[in-house]
Amino acid sequence: MIDNDGLLSRLVHAYRARFSLAGLSTALVMLWLSVTPSLLPRDALFQGLISAISAATGYLLGVFLSWLVRYLISRDSPWPDPRRTHWLALIAVALAGTPIMLFWFSRSQDEIRDLMGMSHMSWHAYPAIALVSHIVFVLLVLLGWAWADAVRALTRRLRKFAPPRIAAITSALLVATLTVLLLNGVVAKYSMRVMNSSFAALNDETTAESEPTTSPLRSGGPGSLVTWDSIGLQGRVFIGTGPTVADLERFNGAPAKEPVRSYVGLGSEGDPRENAKLAVAEMERSGAFSRKIIAVAGTTGTGWINRSTVDSLEYMYNGDTATVAIQYSYLPSWLSFLVDNERCRRAGQALFEAVSARVRKIPEAQRPKLVVFGESLGTSGAEAPFGTIPDIAARTDGAFFAGPIVNNPVWKATLRDRDKGSPERLPMFENGDLVRFVANRHDIAAAEKRPWPSISRILFLQHASDPVVWWDPGTILRKPDWLREKRGPDVHPGIRWIPLITFLQISADMVASDKVPDGHGHNYSSEIPYAWQAILQVPGWTDGKSARLGPELARY
Repeated sequence: MIDNDGLLSRLVHAYRARFSLAGLSTALVMLWLSVTPSLLPRDALFQGLISAISAATGYLLGVFLSWLVRYLISRDSPWPDPRRTHWLALIAVALAGTPIMLFWFSRSQDEIRDLMGMSHMSWHAYPAIALVSHIVFVLLVLLGWAWADAVRALTRRLRKFAPPRIAAITSALLVATLTVLLLNGVVAKYSMRVMNSSFAALNDETTAESEPTTSPLRSGGPGSLVTWDSIGLQGRVFIGTGPTVADLERFNGAPAKEPVRSYVGLGSEGDPRENAKLAVAEMERSGAFSRKIIAVAGTTGTGWINRSTVDSLEYMYNGDTATVAIQYSYLPSWLSFLVDNERCRRAGQALFEAVSARVRKIPEAQRPKLVVFGESLGTSGAEAPFGTIPDIAARTDGAFFAGPIVNNPVWKATLRDRDKGSPERLPMFENGDLVRFVANRHDIAAAEKRPWPSISRILFLQHASDPVVWWDPGTILRKPDWLREKRGPDVHPGIRWIPLITFLQISADMVASDKVPDGHGHNYSSEIPYAWQAILQVPGWTDGKSARLGPELARY
């Protein structure tokens, strides 16, 4: 027979031996906060990891606050050990409150999934969350204890030469400095070296969709100034895919041209300005400047371009198009955002300036339309050549930005200076004469119905549930306007701003931001032809064609 009282006593004793009551109490609160509603649904493993990290952060905070209070009141000795009843109370609260929070989490998850047309989580996901979060939390705390033990060991040595408090603070600062130096000088250095090597190797791979092109109108093909191998994985995908002449003629019922696609990878030149010059030379070679429209693409870190954006243009103009892009990094977007953002902007600026200079040499009556576009980190490069919204309108025939990011100064300034009374998630700027913000095709239709006098139209497509758009370190201490205002149609009404927690929740949502159905999160596809039509007003193109084109499009 199991001695439940003895088992409980041993459990309490084990926790009292090393764990901090203040730390565990704060960890429990952070654990509960980690399952409050966020922008996107999560699976069991991911939520378990997020809950563990949140709880470990809470534990650290609780231990630190306990130490800080003791330090401020000049107490040299540790607090008396909490009574057994205190531990029993904490365990009772945890055992009673955690199932309630998990039940609330299950309800909000089901509601978020319903908003996005996704299936509900199975019942066994919730025990899995509890198991994963507990295991990872313990591992993180063990790591923290090892760090604390190093501080204590150093403190004991320094006490021989300095007063206790000075020894403690000096020890903490030295171990912290050593940790940072180790992470930056060793871990970061070799991690970046390994990642660069790994992503460079990935850049050399091919896919079933990226067989060498035989078209002289595409980079890497016959007569090209760049080789097939030099344009990288995403370049080969971009060049090797897209609608064929037969696809275009079948869809439009009229003779079509083969679209021009130019792409310069990192394997060609290291300097973005040289790559931009090479891209323009590629366009010259393939006759790009004789097409009706030239689209300058902003790419993400790996050189990725949303295929739906380019394919839509090619269908709408029946192939009489030319699209150009250059690669500036091997790194994925999240890492490139952290370490390569300036390079992204320099590449975007160099490419647009080079293409624009060449277009301006063409007699005005014969010039093709010149547009820019980008998605996610690609919006940063696409926006980089311009200082203001009027600048974009003056120098292009249209601009399309999907899922913009916090590092985009023009976008941020436009949100900040929006017309009074308009919401942050769908702002109005100077009555919408130059630029409009939309979240779906219904917003696009409404935007088109209102007078839009500008010849050059600018459109931002941003989902209310896209964490990439709304990620901002400022939310750590400040409630963002989009949470002060009425929630978007696919945002759970239960989301509330909580200092630090909201930022952590949005940061966590970014990891799986494109793993949701089209039209939600960071997944933009079927709305794109509607957006291009609103910007370019292509003669003969209708909403019916946009709807029919939707199934033909692929984001990757």
